[in-house]
Amino acid sequence: MAIDFIDLKAQQARLRPQIDSAIAAVLDHGQYILGPEVKQFESELAHFGQAEHAMGCANGTDALLLPMMAWGMPRGVAVFCPSFTYCATVEVIALLGGVPIFVDIDRETYNMCPDSLRQAIEGVKAEGKYTPWGVISVDLFGQSADYDRLTPIVREHGLKFIADSAQAFGTTLNGKQPLHYADIATTSFFPAKPLGCYGDGGAILTNDAEHLRIMRSVHMHGSGRDKYDNVRIGLNSRLDSIQAAILSQKLSIFEEEISLRNDVAKRYIDGLKSNTLRVPSVLDGVVSTWAQFTVEVPDPDALGAALREKGIPTARYYPKPVHKQTAYQDYPIGAGGLANTEDAMSQVIALPMHPYLEEDVQDRIIEEIKSAL
Repeated sequence: MAIDFIDLKAQQARLRPQIDSAIAAVLDHGQYILGPEVKQFESELAHFGQAEHAMGCANGTDALLLPMMAWGMPRGVAVFCPSFTYCATVEVIALLGGVPIFVDIDRETYNMCPDSLRQAIEGVKAEGKYTPWGVISVDLFGQSADYDRLTPIVREHGLKFIADSAQAFGTTLNGKQPLHYADIATTSFFPAKPLGCYGDGGAILTNDAEHLRIMRSVHMHGSGRDKYDNVRIGLNSRLDSIQAAILSQKLSIFEEEISLRNDVAKRYIDGLKSNTLRVPSVLDGVVSTWAQFTVEVPDPDALGAALREKGIPTARYYPKPVHKQTAYQDYPIGAGGLANTEDAMSQVIALPMHPYLEEDVQDRIIEEIKSAL
């Protein structure tokens, strides 16, 4: 029997009556854009995310773009980011005319390396070609970045700081969510994310009411008080009412699902420890949401092929980091290089991961991996 990489049907079956009722309520009142469900969900999301404010938007990429637009990021400035991430993290910098400076990852967690960040910032300042402006860290695979070390570096250099939690909304470090350490936290509600909708969606979390006011203008075409007087250049980037209604239902069980994901991760770790396979590491004090369960083997393509023959899907995140992709290969690599990124990319492979992965199915996956190795 084939196994789902992410089983969205199991969660849907659990919530189907509530989701059907929530969608029906939107159909009944007909406020499909910015209906009451959006405001309600934003309030719920802010509470869960330990934020004073949350704003829904069209997708996780716009969630990164909007705060940078609202800050008025100048063209030609340097923004530091990892290469070992999905391209959207880097894309928004380039779209606004900034210069992405690639920073290496910590070899254990795959998140931004604080030492590499410091080297990259100091290298750009010493060269004098670009002005450092901001940092986008990524909470990769569901795990909070090492903000205890990253944030002091960012503050020391007076830079803007965005926590890209597209894969990790709900992760905590010492009980605090990423916004506690950054200026802005963002997330994506792409269906495969730990908290996902049934279409596209994203959100921004902030404690800055004035910045929020400008972002709300930007996400509505730069709107002002007069409907026909747009006061700044903006986007059309709104979270629709049906997706907000769905997300409210999913958020109601999200804390339990995070716990279930950690149970699945522990079972994997206990069952897969070996000399030929490297299991993930989690920082002390971190609760991960386990968007992906990524292991390392000498030949991930061979393992993927062997598992595929047994009906077990896998995925590769990321065999070609952003700095090696055609559109981004000419942007600068920070001082110190990307040795950890280059090492990790050839060994990583992700296994099926979701809160409803049954133990007997997981045992089958573990045994097939052991046999393949």
